[in-house]
Amino acid sequence: MAGTPAAEVEIDAALIQALLQEQHSHLAHLPCVPVEAGWDNVMVRLGDAFCVRLPRRAAATGAIANEQAWLPGLAESLPLPIPVPLWTGVPGCGYPWHWSIIPWLPGEAADLAPPLDTDAARLGAFLKALHTPAPQQAPTNPVRGVPLQQRAPQVEQRMRNLESRSPLITPEMRRMWQASLAAPIDVEPTWIHGDLHPRNVLVEDGVFSGIIDWGDIATGDRATDLAAIWMLFEDAQARRLAFSAYGTVSYATYMRAKGWAIAFGAMLLDVGLEDDPRHAAIGEQTLRRIAAGS
Repeated sequence: MAGTPAAEVEIDAALIQALLQEQHSHLAHLPCVPVEAGWDNVMVRLGDAFCVRLPRRAAATGAIANEQAWLPGLAESLPLPIPVPLWTGVPGCGYPWHWSIIPWLPGEAADLAPPLDTDAARLGAFLKALHTPAPQQAPTNPVRGVPLQQRAPQVEQRMRNLESRSPLITPEMRRMWQASLAAPIDVEPTWIHGDLHPRNVLVEDGVFSGIIDWGDIATGDRATDLAAIWMLFEDAQARRLAFSAYGTVSYATYMRAKGWAIAFGAMLLDVGLEDDPRHAAIGEQTLRRIAAGS
């Protein structure tokens, strides 16, 4: 419940150069420029066209394996670019886990470069293309795509943490949360991204240009991803446009999506207030949009 988890291994340019020299020597001459260290992975730009993605803690290693296994096939059916691994790496040079080299996708994270309202239909179309039945052997995720009731203790603890720090945890917000918990899952499981907050969505000139960080890819409740509509669009009409492009959504699925948006908003605000202003801003915006209605 604290801030960003600590890294369990030190990853620097020297380590990456050593791994490249050992395993992908044809790329070892390219310059390495650190981009970002998230909760689970370190991202380093490699030349102009590539990016190295390495887990920074053991909990992320399964996520890298899922990306390597499932993104190549999934990408063929999606209308937006995703970072399909081009080359994979194995433990070496003192680094203990598998890792990937992925394409560098253009654009800036959506929390820093918001999409135009007119591009909301593109998000809806992307989610519609993604939310298809997954193979029987597809991964599941213990915290994403699951019934909201399974997440309730953690989300409600986040709300209690925020009560003295945010005016957004109101009786009405709690009423909407309880209503989302009561909404049944009335659809079959599908592929989901699982972590579709604005820092994992790329935008170029107001237009969506890519969806990144697929570590939580799983089969589960599509409402988890539909929460992104509140996280990405300030304007209520743009949110309606995204839902319209997605297609028919039952009231129960809409309410679960709103519940997942509350869950993401509370988590990002609570964690962000500890050590990540960008997460805090996304969480605050999401909860404020829900509070405003529709």
